Amino acid sequence: MAYLIRKVEDLEKALLEKSEAPAAPVDRWLNIDELKAYLPDHPAKTTIYGWVSKREIPYHKGSKKLRFLKSDIDKWLSNGKRKSESELRDEAETYCKTHKFN
Repeated sequence: MAYLIRKVEDLEKALLEKSEAPAAPVDRWLNIDELKAYLPDHPAKTTIYGWVSKREIPYHKGSKKLRFLKSDIDKWLSNGKRKSESELRDEAETYCKTHKFN
């Protein structure tokens, strides 16, 4: 009987730990209005349409509607990061150390 009680307690503990674990983020689709609200600068719709026509922003088009995948937008935003002066200086120093100049 003690064995069964211990097993049930172990199962309860495992279920509690699993329910407390953070859930994996769920990717979601954004329409143009949701994208406009999500982007930090809240650009105008015409700006977003311009990006789409120039293929500057990742998008999907189906049944004449534009859709944007949140994970794609997050990657697109992080790719536009500018390096700080200290990052550029460190890269320059590393480059100079590994390359010989005549």
